[in-house]
Amino acid sequence: MKYSERLPEVSIVVPIWNDSENILPFVNSLLPLLNKCAPEYEVIFCADPSSDDTEERIREVVDQNPKLKAIFFSARAGQPASTLAGLHHSSGSAVIVIDIDLQDPIELIPMMIERWRQGEHLIIPRRTSRSGEPASKKATAAIGYYFLSKFGQAPIPRNTGDFRLMDKSVLQRVLNLNESHVFLRGLVALTDQNPVYIDFERPPRAIGQTKYNRWFGGIKSGLNGIVSYSTALLDFLLIIGIAMAILSFGFGAKFAIQKLTGNYIPPGDAQLFVMVTFIGGMQLIGLGVIGLYVGRIFEETKRRPRWFIRDHMGLKNVDLNDSLRTRGAVLGNESL
Repeated sequence: MKYSERLPEVSIVVPIWNDSENILPFVNSLLPLLNKCAPEYEVIFCADPSSDDTEERIREVVDQNPKLKAIFFSARAGQPASTLAGLHHSSGSAVIVIDIDLQDPIELIPMMIERWRQGEHLIIPRRTSRSGEPASKKATAAIGYYFLSKFGQAPIPRNTGDFRLMDKSVLQRVLNLNESHVFLRGLVALTDQNPVYIDFERPPRAIGQTKYNRWFGGIKSGLNGIVSYSTALLDFLLIIGIAMAILSFGFGAKFAIQKLTGNYIPPGDAQLFVMVTFIGGMQLIGLGVIGLYVGRIFEETKRRPRWFIRDHMGLKNVDLNDSLRTRGAVLGNESL
């Protein structure tokens, strides 16, 4: 039977955007390893429209190897949605999501595949260090993971990324979820809470610069996860509102007692200004949090496509209009 007629054992999904310099080093490192540990494989590049020659480099490597495949989007989908598109079109009995920058060590893949063959369904590499990342990114990641693990609908493992192996059964449960805003770690946590961890030290990026915003990337991703998988911010608003009401009642009672007992009440312009601005600020924060959730409801109800496929290479049965029947729209490519 020819390769094209066989289903691959393992699918590798690689989201990519403006990262042409890493394509050849990634392929040259990955393919020899896969040929040894899982000869029946496919690698699916999921390419957002790039301003460099990323698409040309992908087409060159795909033309040279029938096990390499590619999806090209007509509009920016963002890393979460492009990853999900690759998962949707994968054919392997297991699927591995990995970034192309080589910060996710491909040397762990044989161990992940071996654990899967032994019967594990979800294998997640876990970072023991985050070399080369700015302090702002580390801080927002630590806060985001703590909040999600403490208040989220499902515990999301700390110090993990999208780099993971999922059995086809786990993948199918993830694909059955219909959120517009994709947060892969959250979706997986909702469907399977018994992962196997492999600890590793994350190296700094060897080639090129990260495409994540240095200051706001982690914040955007953290808010995405918090709002998508937790109502804790709304709960906090209720608690803060009750606390402010009690505080205001206490001050009112104090002034009423002073008035009834004839005690002098000093002019309160300064106190009044502080109280009004503080309460006004809390109200604006509350409205902002409510706006986040209302905005998500608005986006969910529009049912826009998650992605638009312009072209593909090596994949079968891909309807270029299938995204019109796929729910949701996702922008942004940040990760914790």
